[in-house]
Amino acid sequence: GEAPAGSLILLHACAHNPTGMDFNHEQWQQLQKLLAEKNLVPVLDNAYQGYASGDLEADAYAMHLFYQSGMEFFVAQSFAKNFGLYGERAGMCHLVTKSADLAARALSQLKLIIRPMYSSPPIHGGLIVKTILENPDLEQEWKDELKLISGRIAKYRILLSDGLTAKGTPGTWEHIKKQIGMFSFTGLTVPQCERMINKHHIYMLKNGRISMAGLNHGNIQYVIDAMDECVRNA
Repeated sequence: GEAPAGSLILLHACAHNPTGMDFNHEQWQQLQKLLAEKNLVPVLDNAYQGYASGDLEADAYAMHLFYQSGMEFFVAQSFAKNFGLYGERAGMCHLVTKSADLAARALSQLKLIIRPMYSSPPIHGGLIVKTILENPDLEQEWKDELKLISGRIAKYRILLSDGLTAKGTPGTWEHIKKQIGMFSFTGLTVPQCERMINKHHIYMLKNGRISMAGLNHGNIQYVIDAMDECVRNA
């Protein structure tokens, strides 16, 4: 059925997990118009900013688009991955409204929700982010490292795809190159994934999602060989 007006629509801002497939600019524009026409409220899950293209601004395209359109929307911003603070649970909730009065009313409701859940968030991770963003040298170093990490993941996508193709592994593997971000939807079946886990001790979700960030020079060939063996025998 059709979502009623006012419904929240959850979207990944960039580096979609688990598929690794993002909307292009034209598709985002079409989606924004559709959401506006149907009076739906976007909630952008922004957990991987910087991991899609290596450029923070480029990865923020959807947020800029919704803001410039005048729509009201939420952004769930996480610094767990792009600041390496997974254990600190650092992040924030952004809410863009059409007036200061609406923002104040929304904030009061958020406080009512937060109070019985966790009352006050831990400060350590937030202070790390604050320290980096307030120091131009540290901020640039962080951006440079994000670009390096993003490029490294893209490199291993190519190596994995080309390695499977060169080995003659049944199927097509170009989709791994076309995906972006930390994860890849490999297309492996449930039995193949179970064989990857139980026989080769390569841990992945049974829907075929694998962490590209876990690939390195020392294990890439092992993963290629394991995927080939599982595709042929499971």
